[in-house]
Amino acid sequence: MESFKLVRPEHLNHFGYLFGGFLLKWVDEISWIAASRDHPGCSFVTVAMDRAEFRRSVRQGTVLRFVAEEAGRGRTSVEYAVRVYADHLDTGSEEPIFATHVWFVCLDAAGMKTPLSPPGGMP
Repeated sequence: MESFKLVRPEHLNHFGYLFGGFLLKWVDEISWIAASRDHPGCSFVTVAMDRAEFRRSVRQGTVLRFVAEEAGRGRTSVEYAVRVYADHLDTGSEEPIFATHVWFVCLDAAGMKTPLSPPGGMP
């Protein structure tokens, strides 16, 4: 799944750069949406995120492109690889700024782990 975000003034830290917490929030949200779309009927919660290493700073007005793809699967859990790029709209090029893996577990109505639905279908 691919998604985009525009870095706005409210996303900046006191130095004028993207606050890392916003990027982590967007990574979690976009990967959760990808998992939920890929496995309809599963109620996912985030259980882990891999190493968070910011490769470069991001300024206001930058368009970020997020790519979230399933990278692994267990009986009740799924792993998504997420890559984030800064788009340079003036040149059409982009630069990688962040990558991580996010793990989700599928829960039933009682909050207990439950088997994943097959991709694109109900359990």
